[in-house]
Amino acid sequence: QVQLVESGGGLVQPGGSLRLSCAASGTLFRISPMGWYRQAPGKQRELVATVTSTGTTNYADSVKGRFTISRDNAKNTVYLQMNSLKPEDTAVYYCNLQRLRIGLPRLDYWGEGTLVTVSS
Repeated sequence: QVQLVESGGGLVQPGGSLRLSCAASGTLFRISPMGWYRQAPGKQRELVATVTSTGTTNYADSVKGRFTISRDNAKNTVYLQMNSLKPEDTAVYYCNLQRLRIGLPRLDYWGEGTLVTVSS
């Protein structure tokens, strides 16, 4: 079983920075793609960034150049460095682990989320 625990959210002023962390339990982390998603009030959950097991990254257009996803396989942890934050980045941020299985549908594991509020 996989457990994901996010931390690092909080209140920050526009233009500020935060770093989110997600610690994963179990042995799947090193071989699994990881991602950060977010859900703003009244909106659907959306992809923010992903990183493969070998470090290839992908970003939503809205965060390119401002956010950086990274992973430390030795610590079973994925990070999201968020710079130049905007009020529209306000959301609950969720950590995601994709369990890929040959011949079977992908399984997604989710953390409980951490709230990021960007406001003056």
